[in-house]
Amino acid sequence: MNSLLSNALELQHVAHELTYLGMNGDPIYSDTFCRLNKEVLDRADSLYLSRSSDAEEEANLCLALLMGYNATIYNYGDKEQKKQTVLERAFAVLKQLPSSLLKVRLLASCYGETYEEGLLQSAYSIIGQWDENALSAEQSEVMAEFKNMEENPYPFEVLD
Repeated sequence: MNSLLSNALELQHVAHELTYLGMNGDPIYSDTFCRLNKEVLDRADSLYLSRSSDAEEEANLCLALLMGYNATIYNYGDKEQKKQTVLERAFAVLKQLPSSLLKVRLLASCYGETYEEGLLQSAYSIIGQWDENALSAEQSEVMAEFKNMEENPYPFEVLD
């Protein structure tokens, strides 16, 4: 596995850890929380300018960056612009990807940012091809993620 893909997968792992910190009932310690936030932001910023000509590697990179920038609480004023740039890259690479778990995960990340119905439909089209009796842990997790996003749309919007 090459270094870029390895770094993208590591960022995905650490961002996932930060996103779900404490969800298993373990206490959250402020030093761990701060360390993970700093690590995620540093990893995301170090990969931000990286690009790949390989569609799957680029998809993993975009997924890692979206996960990373969404997981961290830190924002030095350019996080939203960076996420927008990564979204544009993700939309371009989605057209090149075959139906796969990676494509569904990237569709989920993009949908979580834009709530574009077409992304949801594309994901469910792929999910509909999966054997529900033989789902991997990742497939089950992404299905639960979509269900949560559908039930709780626009989680950061202020409702009047």
